[in-house]
Amino acid sequence: MKLWTSHHTFDHPWETVVKAACRKYPNPLNPSVRGTDVIDRRIKNGILYSHRLITTHWTFPSGLFRVFTRDRLCYASEWSTINPESKEMVIKTVNITLGAHVSVDEVVTYSPHPENSDATLLTQQAVISVQGVPLIDHLEGLLTKTIEENAKKVSRLHTFSVVFC
Repeated sequence: MKLWTSHHTFDHPWETVVKAACRKYPNPLNPSVRGTDVIDRRIKNGILYSHRLITTHWTFPSGLFRVFTRDRLCYASEWSTINPESKEMVIKTVNITLGAHVSVDEVVTYSPHPENSDATLLTQQAVISVQGVPLIDHLEGLLTKTIEENAKKVSRLHTFSVVFC
């Protein structure tokens, strides 16, 4: 099992960053996300709750995919809450595809930066676990590296999206 954590500061207020986060897909900077489908969306006590199905196209080497599946499309379930009063957006994502062998549980939080009210702090955490296949440490390392590379894209993607809010 691998634990990965990252922090990024956006030089924009929380409201602007959250608007950008809600509009980040589809985006040419991350073409691996093929679709986002809303399963449920509701407001309760002023908090927006959403549940989406995320479809992605993984770019791992084909030999690695043969270990798990032949289809390169992967699905994840994403639950998010946006609380405008506490100024917190939390996104929890769990992979559906490859679930018998690969578990990736990710939590992303957007909150006002504690030292600068005109900035927003992004915190990402992921727990990566592979089981029932050879080379577990190697595969967990590859997944962790992929998540880290995608996090760098997300930072650029948000910056790109903020410009258009």
